[in-house]
Amino acid sequence: METSVQMLIEGAVLSDLGIKDINSGASTGTKWLDTTGDELVSSSPADGAEIGKIKQTSKEDYEKVIVIAQRAFEEWRSVPAPKRGEVVRQIGNELRKYKEQLGQLVSYEMGKIYTEGQGEVQEMIDICDFAVGLSRQLYGLTMHSERPHHRMYEQYHPLGIIGVVSTFNFPVAVWAWNAMIAMVCGDVVLWKPSSKVPLCAVATHNIVAKVLKENHVPEGVLNLVVGRSSEIGDVILNDKRIPLISATGSVPLGRRVAQKVGERLGKTILELGGNNGIIITEKANLDITLRAVVFGAVGTAGQRCTSTRRLIIHENIYEEFKEKLLKAYEQLKYGNPLEESSHVGPLIDTGAVEDFTNAIAIAKEQNGNIIFGGEVLEGEGYESGTYVIPCIAEMDSDAAIVKEETFAPLLYLMKYKDMDEAIAIHNNVPQGLSSAIFTEDLSEAEYFLAHNGSDCGIANVNIGTSGAEIGGAFGGEKETGGGRESGSDAWKAYMRRQTNTINYGDELPLAQGIKFDI
Repeated sequence: METSVQMLIEGAVLSDLGIKDINSGASTGTKWLDTTGDELVSSSPADGAEIGKIKQTSKEDYEKVIVIAQRAFEEWRSVPAPKRGEVVRQIGNELRKYKEQLGQLVSYEMGKIYTEGQGEVQEMIDICDFAVGLSRQLYGLTMHSERPHHRMYEQYHPLGIIGVVSTFNFPVAVWAWNAMIAMVCGDVVLWKPSSKVPLCAVATHNIVAKVLKENHVPEGVLNLVVGRSSEIGDVILNDKRIPLISATGSVPLGRRVAQKVGERLGKTILELGGNNGIIITEKANLDITLRAVVFGAVGTAGQRCTSTRRLIIHENIYEEFKEKLLKAYEQLKYGNPLEESSHVGPLIDTGAVEDFTNAIAIAKEQNGNIIFGGEVLEGEGYESGTYVIPCIAEMDSDAAIVKEETFAPLLYLMKYKDMDEAIAIHNNVPQGLSSAIFTEDLSEAEYFLAHNGSDCGIANVNIGTSGAEIGGAFGGEKETGGGRESGSDAWKAYMRRQTNTINYGDELPLAQGIKFDI
């Protein structure tokens, strides 16, 4: 049987994206370095086939890249913001040309289904469009001074080199959320992608290189370093030449980033774990609720930070909704993510499968009732050992496992009696990323959105926990890290803020009326 990687080769997908048998692991945007690190093999979780190799970035290679990035920043920050936006506009157009190919590579290297791979590239395009408009809206503020003949205002300046550390589940979109905003702000970017999906990053840099060259963008504005965390991870975190690290990943990763960068008083944007809950009230439209729950729980095989992990269901409709949910899960189709008929692809690797099965075992130990799934699929098409049947477990809300994020399709069901109890259950976890309530009652909806309602960075009404739009600031509270990226005013994190006072008079009145006899 022909492997998926053979299909990609025959379809010219890899060649169109510039993917070779052995690829460089470091780029300065317009040039690839002859990297000197060990070889990294990228294989697909879909069938275990090798896609390609990367010669990783060594410490010496990293130093070459960072010096070039420093030099590029000195030039790029002086380019007018609308002109920087024009380059980003062209990057968006180039991504449109390669949406099909890059989306297929995302699906195959990461494991998310075909439509999700295409959707992720569309997110890159969308953030480019957003950033183009933003390039003409980097607004400051004016204010009245307490002193006569003085004017005060605030403005924002480019910050410097922005380090972007991305995780496997969104191999390209998270970079774009950061990089396109940083570019229009006048920053340069250093990207360290997950070693589980490095070829997506290589392909992305191959796509943008053409635009950078055609616009004579300085070498070093967009940089890529693929390397072991043990080799260059701490080097990046400890590097004072990088004023901001934007890191997406697990809570333990976030703690490490915060500690290392905090020790040198650097800045961080942290997008970490989510243990996202949906409250389903008696007054919910159960048909739209069901669609949101199923997509939120099994989309990307439960490997989104915004995946739905907890359902808090009113006791009067609990059995009715559970029955609907079980019927929906029974219709799911599992298979190769490049097959358009597949609803659920593989987990990223066998380690993720082990985490999934271990969590189910712990749930059982904590009096959980497994009512669907939980098995590892075997047989033809599932030889990689990375395919699982999504699991549904009835749990007590106080069970310890419910308060942990298992990055897999494991959904917990819980009952509640009144809204106060529902909110208490919902907020009683360490994570605080995304949340939702399904109700057609205005009072219930507003309660959920009020000060004493959801404690998450994202709170939705009659829409699921996943599928955030790029126009809003994305991020969460508590152990989710508190960072914000993408839309709204998240751009301010990528710039340094400056307050200015101008005296246009011929006297120097001092603040608070202080006088010096000089």
